[in-house]
Amino acid sequence: MITRTFEFFSPHEITPDMTEFLSSLREHACVGVVGGSDLPKICQQLAGGDEKAVHSMCEYVFAENGLVAFKGGELIHKADLVGKLGDEFLQRFINFTLGYLSKVQLPLKRGNFIEFRNGELELNPVMNWLNYINQAGCYSMINISPIGRSCSQAERDAFVVYDTEHGVRSALVAALNSEFRDANLSVCIGKVEDGREKDAGSGQISVDVFPRGWDKTYSLQFVEKEGFEAIHFFGDKTSPGGNDHAIYEDPRTVGHSVTDPSDARRQVEELLKLR
Repeated sequence: MITRTFEFFSPHEITPDMTEFLSSLREHACVGVVGGSDLPKICQQLAGGDEKAVHSMCEYVFAENGLVAFKGGELIHKADLVGKLGDEFLQRFINFTLGYLSKVQLPLKRGNFIEFRNGELELNPVMNWLNYINQAGCYSMINISPIGRSCSQAERDAFVVYDTEHGVRSALVAALNSEFRDANLSVCIGKVEDGREKDAGSGQISVDVFPRGWDKTYSLQFVEKEGFEAIHFFGDKTSPGGNDHAIYEDPRTVGHSVTDPSDARRQVEELLKLR
């Protein structure tokens, strides 16, 4: 029986039997979950919104890639974009970005060009608003949309076609990287698979900006000095461009690429010799 390994999971919506399995794992290893989403979303995925149940299953819970970190149900760390970058820099960043976007000519523009976000938010605008109320002032990324997030679905679809042809967002990324090359920022566009963008969280019409290193590897600082024999990570978006790739490839972890929760269970059972 391996008792000093750390099992890291990327969250998914799971079945009750998988929930029971995760709970039973604590008899064999220390268990943690790390996700880019905020805590309510992770709890919804793992336990139907029951935060207490999630902390019971997992000794460590890392929301927003570990910017909000829990151990044994207790909050041990909370980082914030404003605290990290400062209002002076953020105002300079916002002024430059708005100035740049004002010179970009598109077939149309709407409103809400810059949005501060906490984690990978749901596409449901009502849930987004509730999350902002619950975590007001605690942000982990900036989302920038050249067309404006107030656009309709039809306008969004038209922008996707236009952006594919004209590289609007790619040009924005290049401009931000050039202007703020010494600010140590990651500027990301979602990865395209099967004609749809996914993984990086920026969706079809926008770009995400956050401090470099604020990916899932951020969470490793809280477990790497705990004396574990090994830190195992299980995730499905482990290919280059996926939001599990950095922690999967990190030398501090033993990475396991999985296809779904049932595959993760099979690999864990084999690793811990439970089958």
